[in-house]
Amino acid sequence: MRALEELVSLLTRLPGIGRKSALRMTYYLLKADHGFTDALAERIGSLQGLISFCSICGSYTEEDPCPVCSGLERDRRTICVVEQPQDVLTIEASMEYKGLYHVLGGLLSPLDGIGPDKLRIASLIQRVRKSRDTQAEGPEPVPVEEIVLATNPTVEGDTTALYIKKVLEKDGVRVTRLATGMPVGGDLEYADRLTLARSFRGRTIL
Repeated sequence: MRALEELVSLLTRLPGIGRKSALRMTYYLLKADHGFTDALAERIGSLQGLISFCSICGSYTEEDPCPVCSGLERDRRTICVVEQPQDVLTIEASMEYKGLYHVLGGLLSPLDGIGPDKLRIASLIQRVRKSRDTQAEGPEPVPVEEIVLATNPTVEGDTTALYIKKVLEKDGVRVTRLATGMPVGGDLEYADRLTLARSFRGRTIL
């Protein structure tokens, strides 16, 4: 059945979806009512037209600027730097952070040809410096005091974090990094060496 195979082939291009999972989804859609399949097809088809990138932070949004960047209740003295737009949604779900965001769009990886010019690092620097420019036009800017680096604890994530820290240090901005280490409920017995090392470096006073 050509139509079925074509749909299965398309579904397997989704992350984490193998052929068996794609087949289960396809058979489910065959048995589903037309109202559901029509609504699903319409939503998928209009998704990229309805959702774009915020011109300020680079996160996903249906309106520009996004609700976070335009939110009057947000702490504009702090910017959290993340790798991808979906990381913003993850951090927002924690309800612990009330500042602004900046999406890099990736991480530094010289071996893959990804340098600073391929990421949104220049726009981050511009945001910080503009906020601290007392001669800027318009309403009095709120100076950015802290940059929270929330890149993943990988070689690329560490390299990117160190690069941004080096660039922004001369601007007098406090640069911090999310703590990493033992997860809640985790067993010491199963922790890898790198996780233990980070846990010891990031230990706090009780």
